Amino acid sequence: MEMAEAAADSAVAPAEKDNSASGEQGALGSLSEIPVTLPKLAFVLDYGFRLKPKEIAPLQQKHADMCEALGPYQCQIVSLTRTGEEDEIYGELQLAVASEKARGFATLLSAAAESDGAETFKANITGEDMSKSIVDTEARIRGRVALRDRLMEVLKTRKGTVQQLVEAERGVAAVNEEIDQAQSWLKEQKGRVAFSRMTLSYESATPGGSFLKPIEGAFGAIGSILGVLVAGIILMLAVVGPLVLGVFGVKRVSRRLSRDTAVTEA
Repeated sequence: MEMAEAAADSAVAPAEKDNSASGEQGALGSLSEIPVTLPKLAFVLDYGFRLKPKEIAPLQQKHADMCEALGPYQCQIVSLTRTGEEDEIYGELQLAVASEKARGFATLLSAAAESDGAETFKANITGEDMSKSIVDTEARIRGRVALRDRLMEVLKTRKGTVQQLVEAERGVAAVNEEIDQAQSWLKEQKGRVAFSRMTLSYESATPGGSFLKPIEGAFGAIGSILGVLVAGIILMLAVVGPLVLGVFGVKRVSRRLSRDTAVTEA
């Protein structure tokens, strides 16, 4: 009997191993089928170019034309500004670029700038994960919509007192406003993910490049220091001068009075 049980156990053991193995494989297969949600990132690209003052406007316009050539569904000009005159000119071009093309388009913009003799002094790419914010907003919208449906059902069936019906109508209006605000915010968030913000800044390079900039800065600092010293001297003279003149005048008057007294006594 014991031998039969042992034989039965030995016969069952391989089957259990096979079942456990197949179970593990099935579990691994189910894990591999779990959909992976990629993070929803909103990218911000910041590039800076330094070149001769007279070449800033043509390069800025060239970059704007490259954006328009992609079409409004791939690139849009948000703003274009240029300030300064002569040797001190600063420009900025802000673009909204489709996220899947943003990095490639930034490479083309940098190449176009370098071909025109510009120096790239800034190239930054940052991303903000909007996944949680988008999921939370969508969940809030679903919750508000469910609440609105319940309130609408109360109004349709007319179940409840007059006061309850009035409160239900007010609740529907308030919930609709919350839904509209949440949907607008959700649309803005998805827009930030779909289109990356790109800022291109342009600044003038002084003749001589970086060699003369420290010297100009030193002369500017000396001028500022001298100005402060002169201003301090003028302020000191304005405050101390009248006091000195007053003391000197009092001494002269006192001496004259002393002389007059001595002559009278004599």
